[in-house]
Amino acid sequence: MRENALCSCLLSSLISKLQLSLSLSLSLSLHRHYCWRSEMTNHAKVHDSSRENLVDAYSGKLGGWGWLLVTLSLMMTILTFPISIFMCIKVVQQYERAVVFRLGRLTDKKPKGPGIIFVLPCIDTFVKVDMRTVSFGIPHQEILTKDSVTVSVDGVVYFRVNCPISSVVNVSNAHFSTHLLAQTTLRNVLGTKNLAELLSDREGMSRSMQVCLDEATNPWGIKVERVEIKDVTLPQQLQRSMAVEAEAMREARAKVIAAEGEMNASRALKEASVVIAESPSALQLRYLQTLGTVAAQNNSTIVFPLPIDLMQHFMYRK
Repeated sequence: MRENALCSCLLSSLISKLQLSLSLSLSLSLHRHYCWRSEMTNHAKVHDSSRENLVDAYSGKLGGWGWLLVTLSLMMTILTFPISIFMCIKVVQQYERAVVFRLGRLTDKKPKGPGIIFVLPCIDTFVKVDMRTVSFGIPHQEILTKDSVTVSVDGVVYFRVNCPISSVVNVSNAHFSTHLLAQTTLRNVLGTKNLAELLSDREGMSRSMQVCLDEATNPWGIKVERVEIKDVTLPQQLQRSMAVEAEAMREARAKVIAAEGEMNASRALKEASVVIAESPSALQLRYLQTLGTVAAQNNSTIVFPLPIDLMQHFMYRK
């Protein structure tokens, strides 16, 4: 009996210890999972922020070895002063800005220039960025409009570098990326329009493209100043169909105008006949006016209208 009681006690204590260890391991694993989740979330946030703007990431932090290399470069520059001055002084034009990197990191959040800038040999590198307005033409793009009509559209884009540091750090080739993005934006924006809107509302579509491009290229330090649609080329069959439709509409409009003119002329003749009927001498005056009009021209034959009343007088005498 004592042995059974002892075995039951040992078994119960073992089970309790096992449950305690399982609960501890489960809580520890949950705590580790929670810490891992929070760390991954913070890392993702940092990664996203660094992807959005790489300018603020680790700028100016050289560390101990970095400052040691800077000191050595300064000492070498001082020791070789007459010769090293030509390697340290650089000239930046008025329309340019220089982005300086020291040991691969940005030295300042503002670009250098214009004028003379000082760089340390062997550890400083710089990139010149042109700040002038650049224009490029968008080649002909085959676009399917909203009403399933294929047209060929080209345009021109004017842009400039607004932030030199972002144009160097956040994108490898800002001009080429803007060129490709302009082609894609042209197809995306015009693909949501009908053919009638495409032919009539070019200014509105240009503004829409400018807003889309400016918003997309803002992280690259690019400012899109103007977007213009140059030409909209329609297929030959569609051009013939539109020409036939326009000709038919013009002919119908001409017939309507001619019918309205005849109706107005008949009304005027009716009113004139009423006026002439009230005064018989007015008809004679109209005859004389018609003769004067005919005689003014180079005609050899003149038709003189004879009143019926005179003829009736001679007929009664016979």
